[in-house]
Amino acid sequence: MSLYQEPLAWDQSVIDRYDLSGPRYTSYPTAPQFREDFSGKEWRAAVARSNAEGQPLSLYFHIPFCDTLCFYCACNKIVTHKRSRAQPYLECMEREMAMQAELFENRPVAQLHWGGGTPTYISDEEMSWLMAATRRHFQLLDDDQGEYSIEVHPGRVSAATMGHLRGLGFNRVSMGVQDFNPRVQDAVNRYNSVEQVRDLVNAVRDQGYHSISMDLIYGLPMQTRDSVAETLEQVIELSPDRLSLFNYAHLPHLFKSQRLIDEANLPAPQEKLAILHAAIERLQSAGYVYVGMDHFAKPDDSLVLAQQQGKLQRNFQGYSTHGDCELIAFGVSAISHYGGTYIQNAKKVEDYQARIDNDQPAFIRGVALHPEDYLRREVINQLICHFQLSFCDLHEKFGIDPASYFADELAELKPMEEDGLLEVTPAGIFVKNSGRLLIRRVCMVFDQYLHNGMQTGNQIRYSKVI
Repeated sequence: MSLYQEPLAWDQSVIDRYDLSGPRYTSYPTAPQFREDFSGKEWRAAVARSNAEGQPLSLYFHIPFCDTLCFYCACNKIVTHKRSRAQPYLECMEREMAMQAELFENRPVAQLHWGGGTPTYISDEEMSWLMAATRRHFQLLDDDQGEYSIEVHPGRVSAATMGHLRGLGFNRVSMGVQDFNPRVQDAVNRYNSVEQVRDLVNAVRDQGYHSISMDLIYGLPMQTRDSVAETLEQVIELSPDRLSLFNYAHLPHLFKSQRLIDEANLPAPQEKLAILHAAIERLQSAGYVYVGMDHFAKPDDSLVLAQQQGKLQRNFQGYSTHGDCELIAFGVSAISHYGGTYIQNAKKVEDYQARIDNDQPAFIRGVALHPEDYLRREVINQLICHFQLSFCDLHEKFGIDPASYFADELAELKPMEEDGLLEVTPAGIFVKNSGRLLIRRVCMVFDQYLHNGMQTGNQIRYSKVI
């Protein structure tokens, strides 16, 4: 049995020592390092580098609208019943696409994703319009070549709409289930019954979708070990190809909707960890492989196979099998990554639309990676995706002696090594089974910006590692 298929080890005393707050490393540098003075010159240089490299494209579309407010949500969203607001926004995205497509060479789109918000808030006609616009501007691939996915609220989308999306070229779906318990659903204002989800799962399977994933959240108000265990049994019966079990981070000072949650109903920290422990054990006993960072998948899923082959990557959508793609993101707050640069659009929809209306690029901040960023991003990506780091590979790729270059970081890893979380040898770093849950904590050792922030007292508030 490989490391990836072994049941996760759980040592409560070790978890208590290392369960600190830290970044999720969907990018490196992370978003707090994006600069407000990022210039048009830097942007054009990024486009030129991307064209020179000629990698396939990944397109992300942020559709922020929702018709109901989920209290736990930390996404950039617009809750409104005025459906008429959608079309002007979509037209802005189409103009943004036209601007970008004119700059980028006609490269194949290997990956496409609609996120939100609730992408299925828009009508079937608007979906057709947006996808037709995308095909005009970019080279989309056939169904057996491209990975085109959409996030849905299973309590708010019909089988007919899913069939319509399938006809438009979508072949993967991510369902935000979160929890089936009625008391939990009441506490967070998010509703989808087991029957609704089961009917939708059966429909999308009949419609020929390639993959179904489901998102669950632990740490929500009113959750207990027993209630989450019941939800898990219902989810396992539905047999999604992938499953994410996200940690609810209660940050009401940052997200107004979370102020509607009664903190007295949140599970205590130890109960929350017990929920996670039991959930991990149950999912693994049901045959799911722990990929890492909240993600589970069936043994034959492409995420698992990519990890076993050393090809898994991490980006803003989580773990990905398309790490070689250059990401162009459209819409409010969307983050692109191409030409060694991260670029984020305006965060308020009014600002985003105003920039597009004035024929300006939609971005308001960004950061171009320096050589040190590339090196540390590689280290973090290898650890967070594959739980190991080859010093030989680093030497070949960056021309450094890792043991001496990272002497301070390896010294900082010593306590973790003594606690049995990892092993450092002349060949590299190997995270043990007992350390995989704490991989974010391991990666934090190599985060230069995090260390600088600690030294200057300018620390960012992050969610807990577990």
